[in-house]
Amino acid sequence: MATPSSILKSHALDLTAYEDLYKYFHANPELSLQEEATSKKIASHLSNFNCYDIHTNIGGHGLVGVLRNGPGKTILLRADMDALPVKELTGLPYASTVTMRDADGVEKPVMHACGHDMHITCLLAAAETLANTRAEWSGTVLVLFQPDEERGGGAQAMVDDGLYDKVPLPDYCFGQHVMRLRAGSVASRPGTIMAAADSMKITVFGRGGHGSLPHQTVDPALLAAHIVVRLQGIVSREVDPSDLGVVTVGSLQAGQTENIIADRAEIGLDFRTVKLETRQKIIAAVKRIVEAECMASGSPKPPVFVPTRRFPPTDNDRGVAGRLAEAFGGHFGDFDADTPRTNVSEDFSTLGTCRGIPCGFWFIGGIDAELWDRVHGQENSTEEIAGNHSALFAPVIQPTMRSGVDALCLAALTFLK
Repeated sequence: MATPSSILKSHALDLTAYEDLYKYFHANPELSLQEEATSKKIASHLSNFNCYDIHTNIGGHGLVGVLRNGPGKTILLRADMDALPVKELTGLPYASTVTMRDADGVEKPVMHACGHDMHITCLLAAAETLANTRAEWSGTVLVLFQPDEERGGGAQAMVDDGLYDKVPLPDYCFGQHVMRLRAGSVASRPGTIMAAADSMKITVFGRGGHGSLPHQTVDPALLAAHIVVRLQGIVSREVDPSDLGVVTVGSLQAGQTENIIADRAEIGLDFRTVKLETRQKIIAAVKRIVEAECMASGSPKPPVFVPTRRFPPTDNDRGVAGRLAEAFGGHFGDFDADTPRTNVSEDFSTLGTCRGIPCGFWFIGGIDAELWDRVHGQENSTEEIAGNHSALFAPVIQPTMRSGVDALCLAALTFLK
């Protein structure tokens, strides 16, 4: 009997055209909620296969291709599409020079600094491979291209827009992410593989005035500074050391010029957890500290807390993880079945948890093997490897793409009839 691995090896695509397609997506990124041209390009490419029913504009610019191929399980494979407001510094011949207006109307440089361009391309190539191998399997495949992952809203938006009224309900959901790992490697683990993440904007209020007359004001910059320092004690003194918790102040804005005391300050906060009870503990501690510091400073108004992002933890079903490990371990020369959990977050699992569907998620390496081996082979190497969200992040195209295509196809074929 043919195995998923043998099917792939006998039907391996020539990925040359997909390498060019990847360069197109890399050079033409679009910000979250603005992925219109990307979505149209994907739909056009899928239509060339003449076997996918294509559903567009789900939860924004999201789309799904449905390939029905007889009785069997329904498998969902997902890729995210949006890029980041980062000015690219890779120097690549296909580097992005794109700028776009963000949600606030501010013109920003845009870059695929998180590898979503690689995710798109791998899933399109996997869609073609699965179409070409229909004689080898039976069931239904959904290829889902999701908007707005970077802000944590895209998966939920697609679900809320009736995703599973428009396409068949899957039996399994699968996804992947290119990471700062050796190119050609694949890594996963049972249980939680990616932490949950929350972000919020906190506005605290003072009483503005002239910098020479501080006694007539309530200085929100000083208030915010006290808050930032106190927040650092949450993880070190309130979270169990055996548990995971990260609290980061990513932005602090107070005032516009040197000699004016402003009337407010805004703090951008991000925190990561795995356990729900730890998340609740951190939220409660943040509110307690902020409110107490406002009272101590004589703030004229209570603080305002506005949640801006929410990512669930990414949990791999243990049964699914076991079967994927068996398939991946037999196909890839470099597979880690127990990779360390990461504090990076994803909203992929919402596609499964919303309906109790088991999920599987894994990482593919994107760092040039020679660079990786050189840096990790030298104890005191000062050479750096750029990671996700860096202006220098540039996955090597191969063997990264081949690994990503094979992993998606293996996952589908492992569970199809």
